[in-house]
Amino acid sequence: MIDVLVIRHAQSVWNQDGRWQGQADPPLSDLGSAQARAAAAALSGVDYVVTSDLDRARATADLIAEAVGVGPVEVDAAWRERDAGAWQGLTRAEIERDYPGYLDEGRRPPGWEPDSSVLDRGLAALRRAAERAGGAGSGQALAVSHAGVIYALEGHLGCDFERIDHLCGRWFTVDDGRIGCRRRMALTGRGAEPVPARNR
Repeated sequence: MIDVLVIRHAQSVWNQDGRWQGQADPPLSDLGSAQARAAAAALSGVDYVVTSDLDRARATADLIAEAVGVGPVEVDAAWRERDAGAWQGLTRAEIERDYPGYLDEGRRPPGWEPDSSVLDRGLAALRRAAERAGGAGSGQALAVSHAGVIYALEGHLGCDFERIDHLCGRWFTVDDGRIGCRRRMALTGRGAEPVPARNR
């Protein structure tokens, strides 16, 4: 059985501005860079790191991996955020202005990536990460991804919906291809705790 901790990237400049990102590619904010360095202090026993190809996730993963002495970081585009279509780059107020009522009604704009697509690539990425981690040694992997992917995996596995902050995530297990959902974890901020050398 392989344990994979899937976390949300650190704060980006668009997070700071309250803009929906989707697959747009803004960089980390100064706070985000500091968050990523701080998160590394909570990690041990991880000897494989994989990341989304979007800059905010890649920079987070690179900073963490450098601090804990793991690498090289592998890039897997399947970990990238949901395509938010026409809402990418907009603030909530701008969405309400241009798409009145959509948010309250759960409606989505043109170009919005379907849940099934996000889930399919998330499951495939999780199985790939487990396979690589199994060959790396400890059987523990860190995947730096995005909130939309984490929500899709959690929902598929029956976890209750709960907003996820930067550098928080969930432990998943992969056992002969079967995926299980374990506890949420925060690497920074309130509730932060160290990752044990073997999370079992």
